[in-house]
Amino acid sequence: MSNDIYLYGCPNHIVELYEQLTAQGDKVRSLKTAKADKADVDAAIQLLLKLKVDYKEVTGQDYKAGCPPSGTAVSNDRQSENGGEEDTVDPWNVATNSAKGVDYDKLIVRFGSSKIDQELVDRIEKVSGQKPHRFLRRGIFFSHRDMNQVLDAYEKQKSFYLYTGRGPSSQAMHVGHLIPFVFTKWLQDVFDIPLVIQLTDDEKYLWKDLSLEDCHRFAEENAKDIIACGFDVNKTFIFSDLDYMGSSPEFYRNVVKVQKHVTFNQVKGIFGFSDSDCIGKISFPAIQAAPAFSSSFPQIFKGRKDVQCLIPCAIDQDPYFRMTRDVAPRIGYPKPALLHSTFFPALQGAQTKMSASDANSSIFLTDTPKQIKNKVNKHAFSGGKDTIEEHREQGGNPDIDVAFMYLTFFMEDDEQLEKIRQDYTSGILLTGELKKMLIETLQPMITAHQENRKNVTDEMVKQFMTPRPLNFNF
Repeated sequence: MSNDIYLYGCPNHIVELYEQLTAQGDKVRSLKTAKADKADVDAAIQLLLKLKVDYKEVTGQDYKAGCPPSGTAVSNDRQSENGGEEDTVDPWNVATNSAKGVDYDKLIVRFGSSKIDQELVDRIEKVSGQKPHRFLRRGIFFSHRDMNQVLDAYEKQKSFYLYTGRGPSSQAMHVGHLIPFVFTKWLQDVFDIPLVIQLTDDEKYLWKDLSLEDCHRFAEENAKDIIACGFDVNKTFIFSDLDYMGSSPEFYRNVVKVQKHVTFNQVKGIFGFSDSDCIGKISFPAIQAAPAFSSSFPQIFKGRKDVQCLIPCAIDQDPYFRMTRDVAPRIGYPKPALLHSTFFPALQGAQTKMSASDANSSIFLTDTPKQIKNKVNKHAFSGGKDTIEEHREQGGNPDIDVAFMYLTFFMEDDEQLEKIRQDYTSGILLTGELKKMLIETLQPMITAHQENRKNVTDEMVKQFMTPRPLNFNF
């Protein structure tokens, strides 16, 4: 049974029941079409009727094909075990009441994905022949869909490709935006596979109070930051939706196929859209789905429809790809696999992710060394005690300390990071000293990125964003 569609505001068992009903309805129709034995048809109908009764009891709604249950009908199920509201996680909002951040173990259960355990990390190391990236070693990429299937195929010399993206809402990106690109580059390097990067300038125009021209300009500026991460132009295609969809019939045809197979009610159920949302928002998920199908890029895959896609992304983007995975087999394509990352916390604490619209919530890739120092010292939420004496005696809490969280993302040495954790927890290391370590880690990293970006010319951007064959044979 598919577990890919997660309805906005609905817990997983209701999703499963809805999908089981849908599948059973399809089975009844197939049996009737095939003129199966009457006993088989009757048995299938009886099961369908029983499931409809169960569905009505659980949701308070009659089952209707193509009409998922609304979140309001099952809102009582969204209460967490301790009586509080669950974390809010969707493509536009991330919030939690916990200073430690989102409860990712609960999110895995709620979204129906699988935890990246040590066994899978070890297998990635074995198949790739490379030490796992620190994001894998430390659980920053913590959840997946079908990664074992991707590795099974790769071991049999069956290639795959990578797809990730960026919503360009501002000219300057912040360090949190680098996380999927840093990890995607590692995946591309160790597996030697093609990569497509979608810049959803159309999405930002639909959701933000921005002009179409600004959104397109931000896409080109963000592309420079992405290229500065070190991607190989011979293996990577970066595209703006506003440019590519108008020039690629194959891409647009896949968008239309997805649009035909997802109902208005399903989109409202998955994403929480209201009747007052513009129709562009309602149709946009199909555009984010299309790059997950290899036939959307005929210049790279020569028309092949069977090349599986792996999508590294933050888990707030998962609703788009649960929808995509549900649709894929119905239009003749393999389901994309996913690797989900945790959220990069705001300087003020892990209750929210960083925002490009709040300069003090983020370390931007344009910040000077002085700005980095001032932001960390002034705004980074501390897990330390109020006085030095208390801190020396009781120690700090690295699980809520933003400076330590940031070091978890950017410090490569596992042993050094563990020593910092122990010293901070014991009180040997003070908050000011921990912030100084972060500053000394971020300043050279961001300065190096800025130098790399200076070397990215408009001509290089044009090369990356021109539809063309890549150095792979398909």
